[in-house]
Amino acid sequence: MHKYISIIISIFIISVAGYMVMHKKQQKRKERIKIDSIGMIHKSDQCGQEGEFFIEKGIMHPVTIDLSQKRYKGIVLYHGLDQIYHPKSWERFEYFSTYTVDNKGNLYLIPMPFISIRPVTFDLLKNLYRIDTNTGKLSIFMHFDDIKPSSTNPFGLNAIAYDCDNGTLWISAIDESDYQTQKGVIYHIDPKNKKILARFEGWDAFSLAVVKTNKGKFLFLGSAKDSGLYAMKITKNNLIMSKPVKLFDLSNPEEHIRKIKVKEKNRLEIQTIPFTYTLITESGKKERNYYDVYYDEIDDTWDILKKI
Repeated sequence: MHKYISIIISIFIISVAGYMVMHKKQQKRKERIKIDSIGMIHKSDQCGQEGEFFIEKGIMHPVTIDLSQKRYKGIVLYHGLDQIYHPKSWERFEYFSTYTVDNKGNLYLIPMPFISIRPVTFDLLKNLYRIDTNTGKLSIFMHFDDIKPSSTNPFGLNAIAYDCDNGTLWISAIDESDYQTQKGVIYHIDPKNKKILARFEGWDAFSLAVVKTNKGKFLFLGSAKDSGLYAMKITKNNLIMSKPVKLFDLSNPEEHIRKIKVKEKNRLEIQTIPFTYTLITESGKKERNYYDVYYDEIDDTWDILKKI
């Protein structure tokens, strides 16, 4: 009798263990389906145009937009073989971190704190700026009263992307966030009338890119909280915020994705820098790294190759 009881117990244990293994496999399968839900990445739309003022100002190809602050405050255009275009008036709004260009050549700029904070700095960080395609004039395009950078977190507006399909802008702010809590906001804006179409809370986007796949349109987000790249579905100008898809993490948790570009089918180029919600890291020596990221749609995997 005891012999049979031992056998029954053994069979029970084996059955439970088998069920747990199968359950874990099913969970992994579900996770892979979730990752695969973004589909095959299409080559990026190239709708950004050069400014109309380029011809009048004698700005020649090739043109490089530089926000590095190494020699010039704010923004500078390097063009031709060794030419520089940098009106002094472009310095009055201090420093910028990133930009996007629309299909008419208007250039939209995101501000950033840099090296030191002056009384006027926090107000400057509440604005979206634009260089007008016709005049080349840099001015405040939109002001956001609900953005409130502080000495605790000096960052206001933080990232931007242009949607070629409908001419709208996606913009993020992280002014109320800290190490523990994501309180970031993503704005969807119509620049034709400066109207905020939608406002989404709860994600700290350090970088943004509008990306198309064979399964729809997504907003890709490099996270300010970790080293991950996420995707959110765009449906009728709304983000499906309840189901963000984490595509991958970088191996170094101190790296955060600052720029995202779709280079070709299933291939991204990303730029990373350290970030900790403090001015010290952002204004000190930036260790920029670049990666080629390939999506294998057959194996449903990401290959991340650091550029030397």
